[in-house]
Amino acid sequence: MTAPRFVAVDPTFDTFVDTSRPPEQIVQGCIWTEGPVWLDAQLFFNDIPNKRMMRWSEASGAQMALENSEFANGNTLDQSGRMVSCEHGGRRVIRRHDPMDVGDVDVIAAHFDGKRLNSPNDVVVRSDGSVWFTDPPYGINSDIEGYPADSEIGGCYVFCAAADGTLHAVETDFDKPNGLAFSPDESRLYVADSGAIRGASFPGIDYDLPHHIRVFDVDGVTLSNARVFAVIAPGVPDGFRVDHEGYVWTSALDGVHCLSPEGALIGKIWLPQQTSNLCFGGADGQTMFITSSDKVYRVHTTRRDAAHVLARRKGSLS
Repeated sequence: MTAPRFVAVDPTFDTFVDTSRPPEQIVQGCIWTEGPVWLDAQLFFNDIPNKRMMRWSEASGAQMALENSEFANGNTLDQSGRMVSCEHGGRRVIRRHDPMDVGDVDVIAAHFDGKRLNSPNDVVVRSDGSVWFTDPPYGINSDIEGYPADSEIGGCYVFCAAADGTLHAVETDFDKPNGLAFSPDESRLYVADSGAIRGASFPGIDYDLPHHIRVFDVDGVTLSNARVFAVIAPGVPDGFRVDHEGYVWTSALDGVHCLSPEGALIGKIWLPQQTSNLCFGGADGQTMFITSSDKVYRVHTTRRDAAHVLARRKGSLS
């Protein structure tokens, strides 16, 4: 198996990552890892088929954080630094006051027009407190990532839970909406469509179906001017992050692709297995943690997460 490495397409990429330190595997032995988030000097992430949330630190390595995570997938932080999670099994979006307390949660969204959500997948919190999330069917397609069931809402939507508690279906024409993130000034929302993956156990990819990231202009809870930002291949975009200068770092079949604010490929963090998600964290906020199949990797960068930089600028995070 070829070792993880960096692939620069544009010389700029060499200033973004520490090429003297190749991607480092820090966790192994899971089944399918997702939802990395840096909180309380630890990396939290989900091992979805094992129905557990894990935590990792330099001193202690990987340990169980929650034994029953209800097949949780995407995680993020709100403006107070609390964890917000998408539960495939619970079919809801929740806020945890203590990331290791299964019972101490606030339910942000579980129903739309009186019908249960499909299986919320990924989530981002805007600086106004609104919670934006995607709702594909992966958690109801089989018992691998949730509990088999029919869709009650009849589609796969992008939602916004506004600060006043109302839930809005802000985009309804996706095949399988997946990862999402705001631009540094929050004027644009990027959303992945991973419709090209057919089936709950990832048996194949149909490249005639969506495998791209779309971008929208944002005005309150309204999205407009939809356009394709970038087509991702090989594989599909799953989770991704936008850095402080508007570069998009997205998962793909061959690792992580770095895209310019205009959608051009700048470089790749090449990994030997399908990659699902990533986050920025560590003591300096510049360490990238990547969930890739049954493993987690660490990459040292010069980048920071746009959402965290904006929150610090507004004084809501330390």
